[in-house]
Formats: sequence, structure tokens, C-alpha cells
Amino acid sequence: MAEVIRMPRMSDTMTEGVIAEWHKKVGDQVKSGDLLAEVETDKATMELESYNDGTLLYIGVEKGKPAPVDGVLAVIGKAGEDYKPALDAAGSATPTATADPAPASEKQAAPPSDPAPAKEAAAAKEAAPAATAAPAKVGLPAGAKEIRMPLLSDTMTEGKIVAWNKKVGDAVKSDDVLADVETDKATMEVVGYEEGTLLYIGVEAGNAAKVNEIIAIVGKEGTDVSAYVAAEKGGGNSVPAASQPAPAEKEVTAETEAAPEAEVAPSSNGRVKASPLAKKLAADKGIDISKVNGTGDNGRITKKDIDSYVPAAAPAAKATPPAAVTPPPAKAATAAAPAFIQNGQEGFTDTPLSQMRKIIARRLSESKFTAPHFYLTMEINMDNAITSRAAMNEVSPVKISFNDMVIKASAMALRLHPDVNSSFMGDFIRHNQHIHIGSALALPTGLIVPVIRFADQKSLSQIAADAKELYAKAKDKKIQPAEFTGNTFSVSNLGMMDIEEFTAIINPPDSAILAVGAIKEKVVKKGDGFAVTNIMKLTLSCDHRSVDGAVGAAFFQTLKKFLENPVTMLV
Repeated sequence: MAEVIRMPRMSDTMTEGVIAEWHKKVGDQVKSGDLLAEVETDKATMELESYNDGTLLYIGVEKGKPAPVDGVLAVIGKAGEDYKPALDAAGSATPTATADPAPASEKQAAPPSDPAPAKEAAAAKEAAPAATAAPAKVGLPAGAKEIRMPLLSDTMTEGKIVAWNKKVGDAVKSDDVLADVETDKATMEVVGYEEGTLLYIGVEAGNAAKVNEIIAIVGKEGTDVSAYVAAEKGGGNSVPAASQPAPAEKEVTAETEAAPEAEVAPSSNGRVKASPLAKKLAADKGIDISKVNGTGDNGRITKKDIDSYVPAAAPAAKATPPAAVTPPPAKAATAAAPAFIQNGQEGFTDTPLSQMRKIIARRLSESKFTAPHFYLTMEINMDNAITSRAAMNEVSPVKISFNDMVIKASAMALRLHPDVNSSFMGDFIRHNQHIHIGSALALPTGLIVPVIRFADQKSLSQIAADAKELYAKAKDKKIQPAEFTGNTFSVSNLGMMDIEEFTAIINPPDSAILAVGAIKEKVVKKGDGFAVTNIMKLTLSCDHRSVDGAVGAAFFQTLKKFLENPVTMLV
């Protein structure tokens, strides 16, 4: 009997999985323990094994497409067995493209019980033949494959196409980078995983597409996908037949005409070889990429080439302005104040939100106005910490910062106060057994929180090394989703910007976040006299739904002991 293979739940927060790769095809023999597919979840790419023996009869989710948890992925049974009863029993119909057309034609040919409606239907069919095609679904031509906007981070709802690296009519390989997409976290490359000719581009450079929205179609050269595109845009995948050709032809023409604008300046072979990141950096800096010498393979221009590029014509360009810059001689000052002369007009500039800024606005608004915040502030004597850090940096392979010490102390305090290492989940509170500390980092485009995993188990030098690597990746927009998700507690440090004290908004799904201020000298009374000591102010923001005031205060006292006597963190 045929057995249905469903999408398993591979993580506690998983709601759907994307098929990254099928390792078996329809007709292949499958044994228990064989690798069927690779599934990309919200946490990682994981392997899906078969627990059945037999022949793979049906694949319900194509490579690159998502399926909900418990959704039907495939059917395994005996060779030649009819798998449709198993699909029907599982509550899933066979795909439109593979459905038997006979039942539909039989329904159309079946005479109605009432002759009057039959005559009306016939008259309507004769009067408006084009309208009868409206209910029909337009399928994707054979061999054509859709490329959809992938889910590139756990908070991503849409992605902005920064640049297309291919244009309509170009040949595409499975590992080609089709486009650069700006998400809420970074600018990432989208690989199509399909081979053929780029037949259609659905989202122009500079525009955004929602996750799972069609952004391109790849197939055999000359394949006409205009009817399918028109049906998809019309909603419900059904449009009048008479109205299909003109809009589709116009749309393809528009794509073809718009494509050259997205290309960079041509080189000797017609195109400039450059990485997507190099192209974006060049555009941001206003550099003509065609004038940059590439040091990569076959002259490919890399990020390093853009960073080190010095315009050769810069001195000559600066030679002309002095002749035009001849300000009038200043008038002698008089006893009376000179009359005000307005220079310029009122104005403003509207800057579109980046994907990162959109998500920051949404998530932190939800946190601030949903979670009842309360705040605890404490002064920490950092005299011993300053002395200990100087001694540790003499032997540490990586320079340890005060922020690294705060991360380590927080992690150790969380181990002793697990109620703070929690998440409010609506109907229950989740107490995390692992301790992953998020460290907020400000970027020109917004805020990102790289996560240092199992921080309580790592030494100070290991935390310093991890933090340095993650910060560098974030600044270069190379950080991966697994490296900025999964935090159970967060730290936000503005001390290096001379901020003495501030309050931070809780970073979901955490129950608390620690705001770290600058270390300042303060005169205090010691014995019969006075002395100068180094003070750092910390403010703990807590979600009152999961952390009570006394719980937060107890955690703070433990944190204070670790920071004021750092040797206890080395035990």
C-alpha cells in the first residue's frame, strides 16, 4: 500500500520548510534510511530520510518551494501502483498539471436536468465565446520553472531586488546568481537552482517582492509564458483569452527594454565581471565600476578592489572649481547687527525605508507596546574589571573588551537565574536550557543582533573571537540567518559613544535586555577621605509577563558580583 511522506517539524518554531534539494526522483527505488531530500527550515538546512521501502511514485513539492508542516511531500509504494487514493486519503488533491482532463470534459458534456438553463447556457456561449475561457486555469508551460522570492531570514516578509545579474533571454545555469536581494538583515544573493533561458522577470530592480512571490521564470528558449503571467497577475489564475496576448507582449517588451539599465558599464567583452557585493558598493560610493581593475579570477572585480579604488582623474577634476569659487569681499563690520538675508528655501528629503529598518520598526513597536516593560538600574564598580582586563589581554590571543566581559557575566548570571532566560509564549512561558546572548550592533542601514551561542560555556577569549567574527560579517553583509537568530537574552552597549545611561527595548523573543553605559570616574568617600573610582551604569529592561521585579533584581545582584570581581568568571 502506498505511503504518504509529510513535512516533519524539524524545530520548535518551524511552520514550513523549503525543499532545498531532492535526492530521489519519481521512479527511483527507496530504502528505509535513504536520504530523500534536504529541507531548509527557519533554523538550518536539514536532511529528510525515508522510513519506507519501495518506489518513489509522486513528488508533491518542487525544489525551491515551501511546504507547511504536515503537508504532503511525496508518496512511496510499489512500482506501478496508483498513488491517487493515498493522496485523497491524506486530504491532498493531485496537481492541476497532472490531473486527468476526462472528468472536466465529462462535466461540460453532461446535459443539465432543466432544458431552459441549458438553452441559456448555449446562448451565452455563442454570444460571448471568450468569456467561457475565463474559468479555465492557465498552467505553466512544460519545462518552465518558477523562481520565487526565498525566505532568507526568520523575520523576512519581503525582499527588495537591488540588481538583476541576468536579463530576459540570457542563458541561466543552476548555480548562477540571478539577483541581489536586500532583506531586513543583509544584502544576499539569490540562486535560481534551475537551468535554461530566463524567460520572464516579474520584479524590476529597486522594487520589493513578498516572500514566495514569483520573481522570474526559467525554461526552454522560445517558450511563451505570457498567458501564464497574465493569469497570475489577473488573480485566480484565470483571464479572458482575448485579453491575454497584448498585455503579455507589452510586459515582456518592457522587461527587455528595462534590462539594459540594470547592467553595469560594459567592458571589452560586453560585460563587467564583478561580484554582486562589489557592484552594490560601487553604486553606493558613486564609482564607475568599468574603471576599476579587478584582481579576482579572470579579472573579476571584488569588494577589496572597490574599497582600495582611487579615481585617477580626481586631481584633474579638482583643478577647475577654484576659478569659479570667487566669493565677494566681506563687508566691514558695523556697530549695528547686519540684516538677516535668507539663504535657500525650506525643504526636506524623504528616504525610503530599507528592509532592515522596516522590520526594526515593526518588531520593536510590537515589543514596546505589547510587552509591559519595567526597568532596573544599578551602578557597577569597574576598578577590578579594568585591572583584570589589562592582565588578561597580556595573555589572551584575542583582545577582550568590556562588552565581552558583560556578555560572559550575563551568561553566568542567567545560569543561576533561569527565570530571566525565558520567553513569553502567550499561553505559557518557555524556559530556555541553553544560553545564547545577542549583542546589538549598529549598522548604517539599521540594527542587527549577532548571537553568541552557549556563551556561559565559553571563555572570555572565545567570546571575544566569536564577537569579532560576527561583527565583521554583519558589517560586510555576509552574516547568515543562523548567526543572528536564536537569542535568549540581549546586550546593548552605547558606552563607547560616551552614553552614561539609557533604557533599551526588549528584543523578541527575549524576556530581558541589558543596556550598558560608559565607564566614568566618580569621586566617592573612602574611609576618612575621598577617592576616585570607575563606575558603569547598567539598566535591565524586563518583560513583566515573564519576569517579576524581585527576579530581575536578584539576577542583577549576581551580575554585579561577577563584574566587580571578574576572577569569579574564570572558575
